[in-house]
Amino acid sequence: MSLVLDSAAQDLLFREARTANSFTDEPVTEEQVQAIYDLVKFGPTAFNQTPLRITLVRSPEARERLVKHLAEGNQAKTAAAPLVAILSADNEFHEELPALLPHFPQAKDMFFAERPVREQSALLNAALQAAYFIVGVRAAGLAAGPMTGADLGGIQKEFLDADHTPLMIVNIGKPGEDAWFPRSPRLAFDEVITTV
Repeated sequence: MSLVLDSAAQDLLFREARTANSFTDEPVTEEQVQAIYDLVKFGPTAFNQTPLRITLVRSPEARERLVKHLAEGNQAKTAAAPLVAILSADNEFHEELPALLPHFPQAKDMFFAERPVREQSALLNAALQAAYFIVGVRAAGLAAGPMTGADLGGIQKEFLDADHTPLMIVNIGKPGEDAWFPRSPRLAFDEVITTV
């Protein structure tokens, strides 16, 4: 293969990794979450923006409030996961751009003065960061169970505010018994790649 990453790392991050549906009861520590974020924060985004916001749902009360907004098939596994994260997009991310893009501080007002433009950019770039986060969870030797089957509007009202758009819920932990469904098919190279 022509990849620099060794085969075991490729398996850990991609080939063997799947959405986890069950977890052991081993806790996920703050130190693990910090290490994950300290790795994935370096993933590229447009204008170096950082719209992803992560709300860790640790307390039983908060977990109960979250679970009621999930699709029925997602409730039990989320109630039992060692850690659950709500990933959202901060639509006011532009306020940080002068610090994050010091060589081009005028980008804040030049490109992101209008709310609809910010919302579109925040959604795309937070989704990129969410993908980095999932890969980072895998790099920590944990499993991720990302889900969008939820009342995201209800989650926004319950946990966020009007400036934050929820993207997904991610269950996190060591995979439990029968954690994986069989690997689903993927499109082949020639079904996706076009050269012009």
